Amino acid sequence: MEYQEFLDYIYQRHSGNVKLGLDRMLNILRAMNSPNEKLQGIHIAGTNGKGSTAAICEALSLQYGMKTGLNTSPHLVDYRERIRLNGNNIELDELISTYKKWEPVLEENEASFFEITTAMAFDIFHSNNVDNAIFEVGLGGRLDGTNPFASTVSVITTISYDHTKSLGDSIEKIAFEKAGIIKSNSPVILGKLKTNAADVIRQRAKELNAPLIEYGKDYSISNININDSGTSFDYHSQQLDLENVAVNLLGKHQAYNAAIAIMAFAVFLQKTDRKINKQKIFRALTNVNWQGRMQIISQKPTVIIDGAHNEEGIKALKNNLIEIFPNKKIYFVLAILRDKKLETIIKDICSVSYKVYISKNKSNRAAEIEDQVEFVKLYNKPYEVHEDVITAVKKAISDADENDIVMVSGSLYTISEVIKERIN
Repeated sequence: MEYQEFLDYIYQRHSGNVKLGLDRMLNILRAMNSPNEKLQGIHIAGTNGKGSTAAICEALSLQYGMKTGLNTSPHLVDYRERIRLNGNNIELDELISTYKKWEPVLEENEASFFEITTAMAFDIFHSNNVDNAIFEVGLGGRLDGTNPFASTVSVITTISYDHTKSLGDSIEKIAFEKAGIIKSNSPVILGKLKTNAADVIRQRAKELNAPLIEYGKDYSISNININDSGTSFDYHSQQLDLENVAVNLLGKHQAYNAAIAIMAFAVFLQKTDRKINKQKIFRALTNVNWQGRMQIISQKPTVIIDGAHNEEGIKALKNNLIEIFPNKKIYFVLAILRDKKLETIIKDICSVSYKVYISKNKSNRAAEIEDQVEFVKLYNKPYEVHEDVITAVKKAISDADENDIVMVSGSLYTISEVIKERIN
């Protein structure tokens, strides 16, 4: 079975099986002899930043010479990105053989596309004897397919409004869903959270006797500096102080993500009887493998792709553009999903844009072009309409001078199309 044949097969058979709840996942994992209960590792939830934090944890783990598994979603180009072993996408042969091994169980339980991927990740990581299994939550936490992971450390990066139809229409409700990944007596690392979100998580951690490690109380960062090659900062905690540590990811938010990852990894080391090594941390952060997040893909003009797709993500992107590229003309290529708060997102985009190029990505959740145009018009910005993302990007590049910025964002689906096209 070839790659595309395999992907089409599982998508066609299982993409319609989405159903909130853990019963099917638990049944599948029990049939697999519960690999989720035999792994050590880090489980990461959050509205934004969880993917970057997971990738940074992977880099730290690899620098320590650990066998490392990383499960993330969605993928940008290659489905195999969702399951990485020792920093590399899973080999196709192992992926297909694992699926075939468990296909009867997956069929019997009417598993969803996401449940299949997650279950295979658990099995693959266990069969490869990984030292550190890192799982990124797909949606929420409490009912997510990754929830059965008996993690060594749990992480909640940020909490803001997203997926409100599934997770609830208040910060407190969303926080409750994220807190669902907390395990009894297992430490929890919190990012920089609003008080109402943190209060919900504190209560849940107290109920489960889970030690809580909070940003601003137990660890913090200062002296954040950003340039077009990465982000540096000072890190402070009781266990560790690092000055001028640099991560090869752009943006102030990546300094916070890196701090969360360092804290989570330090606790993981402690829980698994390993020692902290400052030099390994410094080296690891310069080798994070995570594409599509404030990623510069070409120069003259500078073309940047970023997967920001909700209010908090776009606001962070806006602030980074202002700080890193002051006084530059920004030609913004935009394609958002319709279930996002278009008006708020487009307001922030227009506030930093010289011109906006409105398009539609190939997702079946893509916002219609006319709906995006409606909000762009409110801010009196020059704009153009293009039927697809690639045409819009090429036109923006041709319009920009060599010292200008072409920014492509609005959805992971949007930037995945650019990566596939290999525009430069």
